[in-house]
Amino acid sequence: MEKTIYIRMRNRVQVKPEELLLLKDIAQIIASEDIYQNLASLQVKKISPKDHIHIIDVMKVIHFITGIYPEYEVQTVGPPQTIIEVIYKKKGLSIPFFILVWFLLFFGAAMTIMNFHEDVSMQTVHQRLYFIMTGKVVAKPLLFQIPYSIGIGVGMILFFNHVFKKRLNEEPSPLEVEMFNYQQSLDQYVIMHENKESVKHLDDD
Repeated sequence: MEKTIYIRMRNRVQVKPEELLLLKDIAQIIASEDIYQNLASLQVKKISPKDHIHIIDVMKVIHFITGIYPEYEVQTVGPPQTIIEVIYKKKGLSIPFFILVWFLLFFGAAMTIMNFHEDVSMQTVHQRLYFIMTGKVVAKPLLFQIPYSIGIGVGMILFFNHVFKKRLNEEPSPLEVEMFNYQQSLDQYVIMHENKESVKHLDDD
């Protein structure tokens, strides 16, 4: 145990431009107390202003550690790479652009709902339900249409599990799950692309 270093690479790390990455930033470390602090503060990489995404492979980390502590054995668990994402300062929000996007989303969603209701003849269904329950024929059965419209809004809130920025419960919404799956696929693509680039450079050498 005393001559063994255990490291677990983190999946994704967000950093600022020109930030100096330490080993503790990209990996969890278990080691003897006499070397832990020195090991955790080892400088792994300085982020270039031109970097956006960078991959640090566990093999490079092992080579880096054993070069400094050759008498120690390095054991790894967890993911084989850490994705370094450089976060740049966000630009200020343009009010006209925000209003334009809001109108596009609002009217786009409204048109989608109306076209769906037209395809399934929702108004005709409401009219027939109203006739069955009251025996009267009306063109606009508001008794059904108003609660139905409110129900659509409430259903969307429950579906996305958010009221503005407030979460209704701790369970992730379907949209958050899809975003997580998309991020996983994107990370896998970045890792595969980086590995192909590394192999290509080795072949060129």
